[in-house]
Order: sequence, then structure tokens, then C-alpha cells
Amino acid sequence: MHARRALLYVPGDDRHKIEKAAGLSADCVCLDLEDGVAVNRKQAARQEIFACLKTINFGRSERLVRINAISSGLCTDDLRAIIPGKPDGIYLPKVSDASQILWIICEIEELEKQAGITIGTVSLVAGIESALGILNLREICQASSRLSALVFGAEDYTADIGGIRTVNAIEFLFARSAVVTHAVAYNLQAIDMVCTEYKNMERLVEECRVGVSMGFSGKQVIHPLQVTPVQQAFIPDMEALEHANRILQAYQQHLAEGKGAFTLDGKMVDMPVVKAAERLLARADFMEKQQ
Repeated sequence: MHARRALLYVPGDDRHKIEKAAGLSADCVCLDLEDGVAVNRKQAARQEIFACLKTINFGRSERLVRINAISSGLCTDDLRAIIPGKPDGIYLPKVSDASQILWIICEIEELEKQAGITIGTVSLVAGIESALGILNLREICQASSRLSALVFGAEDYTADIGGIRTVNAIEFLFARSAVVTHAVAYNLQAIDMVCTEYKNMERLVEECRVGVSMGFSGKQVIHPLQVTPVQQAFIPDMEALEHANRILQAYQQHLAEGKGAFTLDGKMVDMPVVKAAERLLARADFMEKQQ
């Protein structure tokens, strides 16, 4: 699975922006056919994305393509145009139930066969953007082993529930927690909401801090300026890693002495704390291997 600390959206009909994004070393560059492209530009965007997949060197960045939702009637044409270009993954937005995952998996598999691509090569990312999508998360996560990540779409979710967007994002607490919980339970990545104030670095960093504390793997970004601070925010800092190592070392020492819970730096350490330390170190190791 590819790291996705920053998932950068780029309009699929703008080659200049795609070329620029390819050189930013973002974990994931998401070439957009959905919200970032006008209705009368969809076909032009398909052609541009196909050409870019074939000719542009994206370096270490994952090449993801966000197609239009199944309900749009544009999805099949999107897939037929894009899969032959061999993207690393397809991002299906507005997923509300498992049947949509099953449908698109069949479509991708058939197109992989036609294009001579090894079956299962193209990964799948699901956008969760509605109340129904949140309620059906368990079935969505179980639908296919090809699914690699859940992306929380805050703006569409707000519209769907009739909510009001606030600075502290309290209106998303349940939904974001549900996305992370199900992602972790089914070994998927959880990608957090966009910070729409793309020039407000203070706001961006705070959103990242909250996202990390909630357990998200990464964050959606909409501007090149957001890439570096977001990717840095989702890397465990040295102080946290050193503390995690100290926890594991002390745990091994106390285990050898036949002791369970113990005290370190004035705080009790038991198995949940040990597991959290192991998870943090594993995430840091995964990130390092992606560099």
C-alpha cells in the first residue's frame, strides 16, 4: 500500500497544473474528473489524463484518478478512457453502499483484462460523503480486498445532513470517527477532510494535528502550498518516536522480570500503551520505506 499523507487534487483538464503537481513529491497526486472539471470539459479531461499518465514522470507520487460518481452516468466512460493509461488507483466518490464497490470492481477487472494489465493492479479508493455512506461503512469496507482507503468528503457530507460548517468541525466528529474506526478495523487508510482556506497555514496545521490525534493516515489537499506542511504533520516527530522506543525497551525489561504493568516517567504503562507505541513505530517505518 502506498503512503497517502497528502492527497493532492489537480484538475484533469489542466496539463500545466498536472505537470507542476508531478514535481511536488506529494505522496499522492489525484487527477480529477469530478468536481474539478466542468461538465462540458469531461471528455477533454479524460483525454488529457490519459496522455499525462502515459507521458509525465510523477516520480515517487502515486497516480490516482478521481472519476465521476456512479449516479452521474459518466462513470463508465471515465473508466474506459482511464484504465488503459494504467493509473495506480481509481478514486470513486460518493460511495453510499457496498453494491457500488462491487460494481466498479467488476468494471475495473474487465478493463484490466482488455488492456493487458495484471488483474488487481489498479487499487480502489472510496469517497465517503453522505449519511448513508457512514451508516454502510462496514459493508463497504468488506466489499473487496482491492479497496485500500476511505476518504472523508466534508463538504458533501455537510450538504447531505443539512449541517453548518464550523471552524472547530464539531459537526463532523461522529462521521470522521466512524471513518477512522472502520478503516483501522479493516486495515485501510483513512484520509481526512480538505482545509478549504488553503493559504491559512495556521488553520491547516491545526486541522492536521486534530486529524493525526484522531488516527487519520493523511489529508486531502487542494493547493501545492499545502503539500509539505501536511506531509510533515503526518510523520511522527523524533520526540514521540524516542518515547515509543523507551516504552518498548522498558516493556521488554519488565516482561523478562515477569511483570505486567509498570511505571515510566510517572505514568502507568500497560498493554494498550505498548500497542500504541508499536503502531507509531510501525507507521514511521512505513513512511521511511516510502521515501
